[in-house]
Amino acid sequence: MADTHSSGPLDGVRVIDLSTVVMGPYAAQILGDLGADVIKIESPADSLRVGQYRNTPGMTPLHLNVNRNKRSVSLDLKDEAEHARALELIHTADVLITNMRPRALARLRLTYEDLAPADPGLVYAHAAGFRGDSDRADAAAYDETVQAASGLVDIADRALGTPRYLPSILADKISGLTIVYSVLAALVHRDRTGHGQQIEIPMTDTLIAFNLVEHLAGHTFETATGPTGYPRSLSEQHKARPTKDGLAAVLPYTPHNYRDFFAAAGRPDLAADPRVNGPTLDTADADDLFALVGECTPALTTAEWAEVCAKHSIPMSPVLELEHAHEDPYVRDGHLLETFAHPTEGPLRTIGIPVRFSATPGSIRRLAPVPGQDTAEVLAELVPRRATSAPSRTSPAAARTASR
Repeated sequence: MADTHSSGPLDGVRVIDLSTVVMGPYAAQILGDLGADVIKIESPADSLRVGQYRNTPGMTPLHLNVNRNKRSVSLDLKDEAEHARALELIHTADVLITNMRPRALARLRLTYEDLAPADPGLVYAHAAGFRGDSDRADAAAYDETVQAASGLVDIADRALGTPRYLPSILADKISGLTIVYSVLAALVHRDRTGHGQQIEIPMTDTLIAFNLVEHLAGHTFETATGPTGYPRSLSEQHKARPTKDGLAAVLPYTPHNYRDFFAAAGRPDLAADPRVNGPTLDTADADDLFALVGECTPALTTAEWAEVCAKHSIPMSPVLELEHAHEDPYVRDGHLLETFAHPTEGPLRTIGIPVRFSATPGSIRRLAPVPGQDTAEVLAELVPRRATSAPSRTSPAAARTASR
């Protein structure tokens, strides 16, 4: 942790994280994990810093989990002098990520139109709940409202019989991942042409596109051939099942899988069922077949099912209990949870980097900062603003690398 020099594939790229809550910070953290120099401009009012903490106010679990590999700069954007410093900082960056509402950005003179004339190479990623050209452009949006607006609540209602929100902030995290791949694509374009651009990432649009991959179903055709919804996912029986000693996801996926599964469970009668002896499975039979799997799984222990399923290439996994995730061999061996000593919070678990690069691996170089801890350091690094003439292929990242 002492060496803070970036070493991943984005080494030399600078990102300004002007976002709050989860979506934007999560995206910026991933870019930081991949080697970017991420500077978080924040105020003490960041809602992510409100809630449970151990030693230091604002150092909440959620903050610690989406703000590592960043430096924190505290600036009041409503103060003219500090606003000017923020602009200087933005003009040293390759990427700006923000989830402020359009009206707030306009008031603060931080729209793409405000920044691009002096910064033609800037990749400006603006994430919001809804499209900027819609009548909901300035509407407040959180994960739950986006789950509703994108159809995810309807999917849950059809599958579970209750219009509940799914118990994960899917909209925030999926939109965060969308920010990441969009920024990377724009950086490739900028490196080829010298031109930056604005990227708009509306959460609702992102989740509608995500949900409809399988759930558009029969409505894929202009004259619908059937209802929306993917029967396999919507089945009430689509769930993990009890084994003799625990829980497991046992999911035969082909007719051959089902026959092998039923034979292993001691049910030759079901192995002979016509529904699993054709060339393919009929999605109309999903409910019944899932229910039959549930009848059979208690016949063996989880370990025994793992052996059977491995032998016959049947998809299967034990259910990971989050309380014991740090003890799970797969999690442990993959370094998916690592323990570090935080300077102010003491020992804590940090989520590992899930992707692996053979030549330029990412790294955890900095743990999540306390508010404003790096303000003096970052502002001392400021250099005169780049020339504002015609776009050049020399990016801020390249200029900084060359000056080392």
